[in-house]
Amino acid sequence: MKRVTDPLAGISSGAVKKATGKTWLQWLTLLDKEGAAKLPHRDIVRWLQQTQGLPDWWGQMVAVGYEQARGLRVKHQKPDGFEISVAKTIAAPVGQAFAAWREATLREQWLPDTPLTVRKATPHKSIRILWADDSLLSVNFWPKGSLKCQVVPQHAKLPTPEAAEKMKAYWSAKLEDLRVFLEK
Repeated sequence: MKRVTDPLAGISSGAVKKATGKTWLQWLTLLDKEGAAKLPHRDIVRWLQQTQGLPDWWGQMVAVGYEQARGLRVKHQKPDGFEISVAKTIAAPVGQAFAAWREATLREQWLPDTPLTVRKATPHKSIRILWADDSLLSVNFWPKGSLKCQVVPQHAKLPTPEAAEKMKAYWSAKLEDLRVFLEK
């Protein structure tokens, strides 16, 4: 049995206890007794919701934490691959950050030679992109007052944990390039 670490699923045992009434160790013990290691994720979540009364979000988080603790799921893993996200607050209005992603001539200045297909764009809110390798990129924009915003790329359907870590580092660097471009 894999050792219990804290936090699991990015949530501390104290936070889990405060929200659910049980610590990680208590949840892991209870789920082991129920044979959850042999259940698919959706069945673990259903059991947590129906028999333990957990709301949707906490059912998902406890199930993910259990799967990580028992070696059934690794960091960034989702049912259809791996997914990462990064965030950066930039001293620029949300409209300028959105345009820097949406408009190819602007995007080329901070994200050069990068083939991508914009599938959907909701002005000043989000952009959905098909990446060259058929993975999916969602970029969300959050205003932080009139002269600042937060930009959050979320890259999904990555094939391996290594690809996820590589893209996490890539987007961290590219967000810094975007910050420099917008703040000049």
